Amino acid sequence: MMDLEKILKLVQAGDLDVEEAKRQIIKDGGEGPANLDLGFAQLDVEREKRTGFPEVIYGEGKTAEQLEAIFRRLTEHTDRVLATRVDAAKAAHVVAAVDGVTYHETARSLTWFKRPMLKVHDGYIAVVCAGTSDLPVAEEAALTAECLGSHVERVYDVGVAGIHRLFRRLELIRGANAIVVVAGMEGALASVVGGLVAKPIIAVPTSIGYGANLAGIAPLLSMLNACSPGISVVNIDNGFGAGYYAGLINKNMSKRA
Repeated sequence: MMDLEKILKLVQAGDLDVEEAKRQIIKDGGEGPANLDLGFAQLDVEREKRTGFPEVIYGEGKTAEQLEAIFRRLTEHTDRVLATRVDAAKAAHVVAAVDGVTYHETARSLTWFKRPMLKVHDGYIAVVCAGTSDLPVAEEAALTAECLGSHVERVYDVGVAGIHRLFRRLELIRGANAIVVVAGMEGALASVVGGLVAKPIIAVPTSIGYGANLAGIAPLLSMLNACSPGISVVNIDNGFGAGYYAGLINKNMSKRA
């Protein structure tokens, strides 16, 4: 594929006519290596150029062999690969088949890096988790933010049933550029944190809780109805979405510094 900037420069210099430039851009956008066809998957290998981060693999529903094939191709086009929602059996297959892949058991995620993962952005993100049972979602958020280049401070098991534990860590939480709050049960932690800090909060309801938790709907509604301002809410158990959003906030804060 001809690089878009190169095409525009050739047009500017008079070395490429407009019609040919249009044809080349259309061709490259739909048929060039921007999309790799594996039959069962179309890999968007230029997503990082558009959005700042490569395509992320969602592991649920994919076979171990499909995950392996996707990993192999993505490693040819990027310096990092992240796969979420991967169970231990599939992870073992990929780790054995592809050099350099690491399985993060609590986060249920796989990562691969061409070079060691670096904290490339200033500042940090706080991932605040209500209870130990919520850790898989919290770790998915934390690992995602780290893959985006942000430093993450983990503040775990500080739910409202023992709120004094939260106050001990409040200075650290307030220093973050963005805060991810993960909670199940009734999801009250997001409102509490929202009333104590002046930073953007991404609330993550989890499916952890007894019957009336309704598999996460109860904390989802609590977070959506929070009276504390400055809270955004992602879907139930969506640690990836929260970590990505927080990573973008920290990245853009870092650019301004």
